[in-house]
Amino acid sequence: MAKNNNSLKSTAVVFGALAFGWLAIELAFKPWLEKARAAIDKSDPTRDPDDDDEAADQTSEAAKSQVDVDPPQKNN
Repeated sequence: MAKNNNSLKSTAVVFGALAFGWLAIELAFKPWLEKARAAIDKSDPTRDPDDDDEAADQTSEAAKSQVDVDPPQKNN
């Protein structure tokens, strides 16, 4: 029974150490990992860049006020 308990503790310690190591690497290399992940996202062959442009256009149109969209007319 004691051997089974020791193996369970050892397994928990190993998984805890792996999780801590992964978190430490993520935090230490965060800027480089974000750049690498962004590059991977851009290189996705199934991603359509036009979809990103349309989404950005829609949000920028929604953020504009009515004055920005329809400027006042000047009378000559």
